[in-house]
Amino acid sequence: AGILLIITAPLWPLIALAIKIEDGGPALYWQKRIGKNKASFFLLKFRSMEKEAEEKTGPVWAKEADSRITKIGKFLRRSHLDELPQMINVLKGEISLVGPRPERPEFVEQLGREIPYYHIRHLIKPGFTGWAQIKFRYGRSVMDSREKFQYDLYYLKNRSLILDAGILLKTFQLFFKKERG
Repeated sequence: AGILLIITAPLWPLIALAIKIEDGGPALYWQKRIGKNKASFFLLKFRSMEKEAEEKTGPVWAKEADSRITKIGKFLRRSHLDELPQMINVLKGEISLVGPRPERPEFVEQLGREIPYYHIRHLIKPGFTGWAQIKFRYGRSVMDSREKFQYDLYYLKNRSLILDAGILLKTFQLFFKKERG
């Protein structure tokens, strides 16, 4: 994580400036997430949506072609550069490089009611990337989350240094592939 922060450090001011120029809002965004043992923490990202995007709606799943995503945000999401600040979360020990992605508290509560044994994913530290992220598209619903949970279970049962290394390699390949909306 430290190496990635050092390598990408020259990009950070440019990304922050682009976000600031587009709409005058803050470049960084802190979002409450649930981690190991259901402990909450704030995940750090470059802001890719309009300022106060959920002020009127409250927490909602991101949609494909979501109108709340800014022009710079579209680029950041496609290139996955919006995720870089999470390396700070890794260094702080809140997340690891590989594990189930941390989810928002509102969604954890809902998914815990609708997906049997969903709480099992909180037995380990969440990750910057994971098996579900490289095997399944971006989740936008409870149904997507149910399928992604199957991948999280696979990871929980089979986790190893070799699997983690493969997930990290695949993640770096995905950084250069267009995918997210």
